[in-house]
Amino acid sequence: MVADPHRKASPGEGGTGRTHRLFRNGRQTSRPHGHRTDPLRPGQTERPHRRSCRTARDRRRQFSNGVAVDGKAARSSRTEAGPAAHLLSAVLEGGRTVSQLRVPDKTTEVTGFTKLLSPFDLAGVVVTADALHTHRDHARWLVETKRAHYLLVVKRNQPTLHNALRSLPWKEVTARRYDRESGHGRRETRSVRSLTVTGLGLDFPYVAQAAKIHRHRTDLKTGKITRQTVYAITDLTARAASPQAIGQLARAQWGIEAVHHVRDTTFGEDASKIRTGHGPANMATLRSFAISTLRTAGHHSIAAGVREASYTPFTRPLDLIGLP
Repeated sequence: MVADPHRKASPGEGGTGRTHRLFRNGRQTSRPHGHRTDPLRPGQTERPHRRSCRTARDRRRQFSNGVAVDGKAARSSRTEAGPAAHLLSAVLEGGRTVSQLRVPDKTTEVTGFTKLLSPFDLAGVVVTADALHTHRDHARWLVETKRAHYLLVVKRNQPTLHNALRSLPWKEVTARRYDRESGHGRRETRSVRSLTVTGLGLDFPYVAQAAKIHRHRTDLKTGKITRQTVYAITDLTARAASPQAIGQLARAQWGIEAVHHVRDTTFGEDASKIRTGHGPANMATLRSFAISTLRTAGHHSIAAGVREASYTPFTRPLDLIGLP
């Protein structure tokens, strides 16, 4: 989630019922159920006051935060009487899940988008989602009802919009950003080009910029090269979001796949034999909670964090969640 330096939350905004404030001045402040995510250091009685800045550097740092929405099926929960449980999640940068719900059978993730995010005060923050959620109603709801921003991926399931984005003069775009990195057995180069599209007739509510993101990845072990081009749209103006900021938001959206991967590999979600009733959804919630807790405690490797907790199983898990 990203705090907008130009917007301010209205009293009582966020719909009826309880709302949870997730960020203040670009920093995560709380999660549902009252779990602290920014604990005090030993001996510290209060947090030092940090003055809100409006420099370009601080605005770029604010864009390093985002909330990504995506779904995952617990494949092994499929039974003869029904399909596998499908879970829709909202995940912060760093792999912390703040909301999760089960998508009703015989429906899709699209129906759960607003229900998933309704409890939260999203004023001035950016919500990212994959192409399945690139819907005009979702964009209007985020901007008009929640006073939020959006960054949505556009694929061929929206053929008219996708073709319109492809036909934009990308070769002439000068606003671009290149990033290179190596890790996890691969080398990756990403380029981001952004273009203001206000007045170009794109049929999408509040769209201000379009982005073309190209990923070039090389597997260091096999030498295999893969290329991917993704288009995205956002209501953020060029002044509010540079190509670098858009690239960071898009990467945060792809980062939700890492959370799903951990649930599968470390916790064996797809191999779980729990299939009946609310069991699959409840276990998925516990796995996401464990990942969030370990991330908050500073563990970059969830598998290593689980091993460390297993060394003192009667005390370490309680310490992680702040229980005596």
